[in-house]
Amino acid sequence: MKNAYEEAGVNIAAGEAVVDALQKKVHETDPHVLGGIGGFAGCYQLSEDQLDAPVLVAGSDGVGTKVLLAAKSGQVNTIGQDLVAMCVNDLLAQGALPLFFLDYLALSKLEEDQVSEILSGVLAACQEQGITLLGGETAEMPGVYQPQHFDLAGFAVGLASKQALLTPANVQAGDYLIGLPSNGLHSNGFSLVRKILFTDHDYQFDQVLPSIGHALIDELLRPTKLYVNVLRPLLGQHLIAGAAHITGGGLLENVPRMFNDSLAAEINTGTWPQQAIFNELVKLGNLSVTDRYQTFNMGIGMVLAVHPAQLDAVTDQLIAQHEPFYHIGRMKPRDNGDAVQLVGVDND
Repeated sequence: MKNAYEEAGVNIAAGEAVVDALQKKVHETDPHVLGGIGGFAGCYQLSEDQLDAPVLVAGSDGVGTKVLLAAKSGQVNTIGQDLVAMCVNDLLAQGALPLFFLDYLALSKLEEDQVSEILSGVLAACQEQGITLLGGETAEMPGVYQPQHFDLAGFAVGLASKQALLTPANVQAGDYLIGLPSNGLHSNGFSLVRKILFTDHDYQFDQVLPSIGHALIDELLRPTKLYVNVLRPLLGQHLIAGAAHITGGGLLENVPRMFNDSLAAEINTGTWPQQAIFNELVKLGNLSVTDRYQTFNMGIGMVLAVHPAQLDAVTDQLIAQHEPFYHIGRMKPRDNGDAVQLVGVDND
């Protein structure tokens, strides 16, 4: 028999079933978690000798309108990784290694299979990168969201020693810029993507573009790359001076966040291979240089600033991890020019 709340559209039993299944997975795998998922708040035990002058670093983010494509296609197995990556990669850019993560999932009606798939993706991403999934909230809100639609938000907390934080003062003229490749679009620019592909043109989810070689929806939903394991040894050995997570605003707006106004980043756009999805969007949308590099990551998901004396150590670490990287530019004094100066592209 349904209770009054269930008749109003909220299924408490289904929510409890999802939490119970997730709690078992988390509690079995993470000794830092005290009490598991399902309490009023999550408890995380810090090690007594973790760091000198420890600083907690916190961030929150979402996945934007990429969730619309995931919901409409029914392919929600990778959107959880997107959420984790959008949050924890930002912590890395401050010099902090993520400790724990919490998620917020809001939807019209709780479908156990859909919710389980989304949250399993969140958990898998956390476990792969050594991050604790400490808790979260699943909010069933009939009337607020359309059927099958949902929204996601994430919250991450990391730890760094005060002296190891990456601040703009660390980056100097002459520093090398190392680009780490993205896994496609990641989680930004999807309002423009949807306009170009599905409003201005009549592409279908299952359509195979010759330049891409697989279904369009599979390309669009490629998950945001997680850089935690890649940067863990670099941050631990204090080998990088700055980092920029290339999200909304692209290279033009995110790279300047890691250095002072007296500097400029000269980036040669011909130093890394162009991914097919960006070429298609530029062509179909007739996008200017500014539109491209201020909306999309254009194939670079993380930029590192490295002092010349540390360059060999950084590249050796990346090679040892089999992590592709590109020498994309250098820092220089700014002479009344733009903060990011692109070389190798035509100006608008």
